[in-house]
Amino acid sequence: MALHESAEMYLETIYLLTQQSDCVRSIDVAEHMGYSKPSVSRAVGLLKQGGYVVTDEDGFLSLTDKGYETAAMVFERHTVLTRLLTIMGVDEKTAAEDACRIEHVISDQTLDAIKRFLEK
Repeated sequence: MALHESAEMYLETIYLLTQQSDCVRSIDVAEHMGYSKPSVSRAVGLLKQGGYVVTDEDGFLSLTDKGYETAAMVFERHTVLTRLLTIMGVDEKTAAEDACRIEHVISDQTLDAIKRFLEK
C-alpha cells in the first residue's frame, strides 16, 4: 500500500498521541486532527488493511513495527524541516505548517543534505 499524505498524517498523529498516552482511540485521533469520527474510522481501517495499525479488543490503536517506522520517519521530517525554517527566520507557527506540507514530498536525498547542513 503506497501511502498518501493523509495516511502519513494519520500515522504521525497516532505516533504523537501514543507518546502522550498508552491508550489512543480513533476518537482521540479525530479530536486531535479536527476530523469526523467516520473519516478517521475509514482511514484507520485502511491503515489496518495496510498493516500499519492494529486495534485491541477495547478499541485502542497501536502502530505495528511498519507503522511506527513510517510515522517516526514522517515526524523526523517534520521536525527537521521546522527547525530549518525557523533558523531561516520563519516564525514557529508558519514553519510548522509549511513543514507539514513539505514533509510528504521531500526526497530522502534532500532531507539528508538538510540534516548534514543543520549538524554544522
